[in-house]
Amino acid sequence: MTQPLWTPSADRIAEANITRFRAFLGERTGATQADYKALHAFSIAEPERFWDAFWDFAEIKAETKGARVLIDGDKMPGAQFFPDARLNFAENLLRRQDETDALVFWAEDKVKRRMSWRDLYDLVSRLSKALKAMGVGPGDRIAGFVPNMPETVAAMLAATALGAIWTSCSPDFGVRGVLDRFGQTEPKVLFTADGYFYNGKSLDSLGRVAEFVRQLPSVEQVVVFPLISETPDVAPVAAVGKRAASLADFIADQEAGPIDFAQMPFNHPLYIMYSSGTTGAPKCIVHGAGGVLLNQLKEHILHSDAKPGARVFYFTTCGWMMWNWLVAGLGAEATLLLYDGSPFAPDGNILFDFADAEKMTFFGTSAKWIDACHKQGLTPKQTHDLSSVRAMASTGSPLVPESFDYVYDSVKSDIQLSSISGGTDIVGCFMLGDPTGPVWRGEIQALGLGMDVRTFDDEGNPVTGEKGELVCVKPFPSMPVKFWADESGARYRSAYFERFPNIWHHGDFVEITDHGGVIVYGRSDATLNPGGVRIGTAEIYRQVETFDTVLEALVIGQEWDNDTRVVLFVRLREGVELSEELVKEIKVRIRQNCTPRHVPAKVIAVADIPRTKSGKITELAVRDVVHGRAVKNQEALANPEALKLFEAIPDLQAG
Repeated sequence: MTQPLWTPSADRIAEANITRFRAFLGERTGATQADYKALHAFSIAEPERFWDAFWDFAEIKAETKGARVLIDGDKMPGAQFFPDARLNFAENLLRRQDETDALVFWAEDKVKRRMSWRDLYDLVSRLSKALKAMGVGPGDRIAGFVPNMPETVAAMLAATALGAIWTSCSPDFGVRGVLDRFGQTEPKVLFTADGYFYNGKSLDSLGRVAEFVRQLPSVEQVVVFPLISETPDVAPVAAVGKRAASLADFIADQEAGPIDFAQMPFNHPLYIMYSSGTTGAPKCIVHGAGGVLLNQLKEHILHSDAKPGARVFYFTTCGWMMWNWLVAGLGAEATLLLYDGSPFAPDGNILFDFADAEKMTFFGTSAKWIDACHKQGLTPKQTHDLSSVRAMASTGSPLVPESFDYVYDSVKSDIQLSSISGGTDIVGCFMLGDPTGPVWRGEIQALGLGMDVRTFDDEGNPVTGEKGELVCVKPFPSMPVKFWADESGARYRSAYFERFPNIWHHGDFVEITDHGGVIVYGRSDATLNPGGVRIGTAEIYRQVETFDTVLEALVIGQEWDNDTRVVLFVRLREGVELSEELVKEIKVRIRQNCTPRHVPAKVIAVADIPRTKSGKITELAVRDVVHGRAVKNQEALANPEALKLFEAIPDLQAG
């Protein structure tokens, strides 16, 4: 395209936080960064001055900041930011204590309530006192098997106020999936809810909690939030020999008051996050409080333009890193809009209803959800107001160009569409939005500030204007502190620094564009290699998803005749058959818009496509099944039964 899809107005640029920050930085350094490109260049050339300035701009609360900003900055891993600082993560998120909304919660259309900043602070106060009374302190693990509800945010803040480590997964996880995670990290306290709502139905949680908690000897206390009932029955958990209490009973003896926030080192563990675990036991990734705080506030304040009073939403569960990202919005004094349940219950419009009802300013969701809205023919521009929504963010998988068109044609024309990409590994983004820059069709707007991102070829040589491996050549604050129970650091180094020594290798196949934006072509471990030519799976998805008859697709490389052939699986709209004519149309469109190498050798219809709990399709698991290899950890999948659809497909045994 020769013209962007959207360009911010002069007023919007002038009012943006990032514009204020450029002026702030200019006053400190005496050098004005004229635009985003110049600011990004400064942030990677002068990381100490950049992060030091942002700390002050964001008004980070700390017992001490320290004089040193970065030591061992030439080492990855090994670099340390703010090595002398002492702070508390929760203190930085509980900046207000007034009666305005801190949290607004919808559980589909079944439960709707809100919690003020004062009420949130008081609940965190009482919870932290109750946890401290039972001996919880720095380094203890506190787990959540929880919906995305206000009490979950309060429990995390109460734990981290004490210097404890928070770890969570969503209540749709099966028993084995929970044990694969919490069994490694050995939590002392487990928070849960009595159940949750999904697709209009209430589902019990406590039966599964009783089943897995008896296999977690480290758990001393289970605390149950009320969601599907006002007075949860904790008897099923108590029956397996665990101390269990409702939230009300757990905090009954504690009065709200000033919180004694434990001041901890910058890299003190804050979260334990889990990799998807579809190719083995989940990796337990430990993130430090200071690094998460600094980087996520940068993303909320500068990249997402969150100001006090902004109303920030992201559709997520507590098993996905976007929940951890979302809650940091409190540090920008934004109101968080929390949603739990199906994003399509009851009629497909509920998230747009939520946006209108609560004057949402930042609308975060997934690329798959946007595509599904498109396929369903939803036109919120005609059915909803959406005047409050300034930005829409998308992640989870690459946002195809046609989804950009859909947003601007059918959702809202005056909106900053921020496709963003990063991961659990950094609890943040390598590339994301720029509120002062244009949106180009099919591109993520910008590289993240402070992220020295490059593209490398297979030999580790920098490439420009072509696809390559996403790497980051300089340290950044939100690198993991370590992996849990990896005392030597060998697994940590192997995960990110083995392929290109002293350089972060992220595992995405990307291209940095002439606009300074980024196109993501998929995970590099899922790239296809027919005839030795590397192809990103997203290139094929972009073409297939233009067909209204195709609801979803998954592509793999099948080892065949001493080479790799491309195999495309499609889930079709109800009533549609995979005719020879449709197969031909799909192949022709791929050939015309990609290359002959991209054209699948086989196109096969399937009834379902396996995905992780966070909604990402699992190309590697399907590839293993097709090749007769065992999928090691099916509990990590939301629909593991779908894998059976890919076993011994006759058409894949023939040429």
